[in-house]
Amino acid sequence: MFDLEQLIDFDKHLLLMMNGSDSLFFDGVMHVYTTTVVWIPFALSLVYLLIKNNSLMNFLVLLLMVALVVVLTDGITSTICKPLFARFRPTHDPEIMYMVDIVNGYRAYKYGFMSSHAANSFGLAMFVMLLVKNRLLSISLIVWALINCYSRIYLGVHYPGDIVCGMLVGILSGLVVYRLYDYIRDKMRSGNRGWISDNYTKSGYSVSDIHFMLMVLYATFAMIPAIAFITLQYKLI
Repeated sequence: MFDLEQLIDFDKHLLLMMNGSDSLFFDGVMHVYTTTVVWIPFALSLVYLLIKNNSLMNFLVLLLMVALVVVLTDGITSTICKPLFARFRPTHDPEIMYMVDIVNGYRAYKYGFMSSHAANSFGLAMFVMLLVKNRLLSISLIVWALINCYSRIYLGVHYPGDIVCGMLVGILSGLVVYRLYDYIRDKMRSGNRGWISDNYTKSGYSVSDIHFMLMVLYATFAMIPAIAFITLQYKLI
């Protein structure tokens, strides 16, 4: 028989096992990773990829689709689920809030079910994976999204259950929006299909442009620990 209270207790226990660490450096890494501004170069590299490999009309449609993914994921998680379920974040839960490790006083808004970070990152990852169809990019995007999800648990602002449900919303949203885009593209009869070349993916995206996007992603991965280290040194002075 399904026991919701037992599941919630397990979720809290799992959160306390995964939350925080004794490392100020790793605290800094997770705090930087979860910020939006650090991912601006990566977002711009995605825009570059889309511009280079699509007609102007198709690019505009793609921008609309990406925006739709974010509207869906954020709308479902933040606008509907958080006020509807009103589940406290770990950092606001009276039962465990003083047991949760927090970083730089960051507690976020009081309700956390479902995770918008998880939904947004997996929604975007799913849409781009289906669009571009490149294995290395797909793996890299999944890793990026998973670390983003873990950072929210590490910082104590989401339970694992918040994350899992957010991930499912993101995956479904990305899939639905891609199907909509595929339908629109068929109606427009635009977009590249059936490419037979090692220099392009099956969907017509240049491998060299994908590699540039990956280079920006990996450079950001490398830059985050450096920012965390410099910030830690500054605080210790």
